[in-house]
Amino acid sequence: MTRAVAICVMSIGFVLAASAPVTAQVSLEIAKITCGQYLGYKVANPKSIAIWLNGYYHGKRGDTVIDTQQLDQDTDKIQKYCAEDPDALLMQAVETVVGPRD
Repeated sequence: MTRAVAICVMSIGFVLAASAPVTAQVSLEIAKITCGQYLGYKVANPKSIAIWLNGYYHGKRGDTVIDTQQLDQDTDKIQKYCAEDPDALLMQAVETVVGPRD
């Protein structure tokens, strides 16, 4: 009886361990993302990437203010550019469409 209980407990433990969610850390090299990958949700949600890029370029300028309306307008412009040239690199598209801001 004791052996049967031990086997049952071990079996339940294995089932619980096997059913635990597995998460993997994923790193992206933003400079290598193409417009097609960006638009096609191939690497991440495009909105998340747009927010990251916005922060990146603001950080380069030392600007800590985020204009959410401008972010949405810029994202729309970038998506239109990317739809026309899916092989372009995303960061190149951002620099072409948005350009440097003071």
